Amino acid sequence: MVFQAPGVNFDVNLIKKYDTPTPRYTSYPPATELSESFTQQDFRDAISTSNERQSPLSLYFHIPFCQSACYFCGCNVVISNNKDIAIPYLEYLVRDIKQTALLLDTSRKVSQIHWGGGTPNYLNTTQVEHLLKNITSNFNIDSNAEISIEINPRYVDKDYIFFLRDIGFNRISFGIQDFNPQVQAAVNRVQPEEMLFNVMEWIRKAEFESVNVDLIYGLPYQTLHSFQKTVKKTIELDPDRIAVFNFAYVPWVKPVQKNISQDTLPTPQEKLDIIQMTIDELTTNQYLFIGMDHFAKFDDELAIAQQNGTLWRNFQGYTTNAQAELIGFGATSISMLQEAYAQNHKKLKDYYQAIDSGILPICKGFTLNQDDMIRRDVIMCIMAGGRLEKEDIEAKYGIGFDDYFSAELQTLKLLEADGLVNLFSKQINITEIGRLLVRNIAVIFDNRSPKREQKFSRAI
Repeated sequence: MVFQAPGVNFDVNLIKKYDTPTPRYTSYPPATELSESFTQQDFRDAISTSNERQSPLSLYFHIPFCQSACYFCGCNVVISNNKDIAIPYLEYLVRDIKQTALLLDTSRKVSQIHWGGGTPNYLNTTQVEHLLKNITSNFNIDSNAEISIEINPRYVDKDYIFFLRDIGFNRISFGIQDFNPQVQAAVNRVQPEEMLFNVMEWIRKAEFESVNVDLIYGLPYQTLHSFQKTVKKTIELDPDRIAVFNFAYVPWVKPVQKNISQDTLPTPQEKLDIIQMTIDELTTNQYLFIGMDHFAKFDDELAIAQQNGTLWRNFQGYTTNAQAELIGFGATSISMLQEAYAQNHKKLKDYYQAIDSGILPICKGFTLNQDDMIRRDVIMCIMAGGRLEKEDIEAKYGIGFDDYFSAELQTLKLLEADGLVNLFSKQINITEIGRLLVRNIAVIFDNRSPKREQKFSRAI
């Protein structure tokens, strides 16, 4: 059976063949490669080298708190109804900002700021304003910077939304996951349809520049019919971007998922039917399939960046600013410099202790070698652009592409026979169906994670 949607051929048998566990490639090497052997000095050296490049900065701030647990969640969160827990965290977060800012060249422009979690709107307005002021006073923020925040729609009102816009946030994201009440109850995230439409109305009236919503397929009690209703209602909301994530059921990694009974999950075939329908509905309603799990309106910056070949991926997902280097603040956040990645302590007590000791609150990291950087560029071109120009890699790194990747190109011939890629003398092009299975193409160039017995989420 082959399904034809605008820009996507859907061969169910082919997708079943390639529905295997693979990294999501928000980075290469993947975060599973981060090691405790990475030192404070390694990170300081990487920041120093980064300063010499004068590349723009992207700043990420992790607010780990949630008032209740969503059973599908794979994030690092702290569940508490006692909001006083945020008071010391903010104090340490500001200290984290100040001590890290001293290592960065103050002339470097910050082009992106993102608050994630957890639930950033766990903070009250006074706390939000305090944190944002400390960010803007310690960094050189570009006048056109993207300043975005994730919110939980259950814990905002109209005044809070307008407040966020008034103090400088210009992009916003919130999770829908599914409109169906039974599904919502099963994952412990009940948010009535009227609430979601009200939140979107407030966001539009506040004139945010871009709105992203998240859906998840593969949740308990979902059916093709029920999720089609969710997709149609999401289209009615008219967001600028839609992320449609595959639920990774990994209770051995995320114990909160043990609250979900596996026998309530849709079958693999039902999941295929759901993603097939979702692509059809969105691509016939003015959304471009960006790749893997993201959709954007044709005039959205993500769509434009993909067409211009400037789309990239980092630990936050797709980004329009490929040149920016990412610095993460707060517990569990990850920094992503050109030569090194570093992750902060996950536990609050360890994060606090490091800052009290006057050291950077990192617990592990990774220094990339030349081969890692070459493969990262190749994988990111595949993941983000759908096309790889061999000459670009050759010119940047002084290699002969076909010689360097002779073994990988032989393997790619098997994927070409299945219609996932087209191999040319100067290009590797990802086909329409290949864009849905792009992780399976990228993994061919991964020289690290296939060697590990690591359980990744499935491709579909």
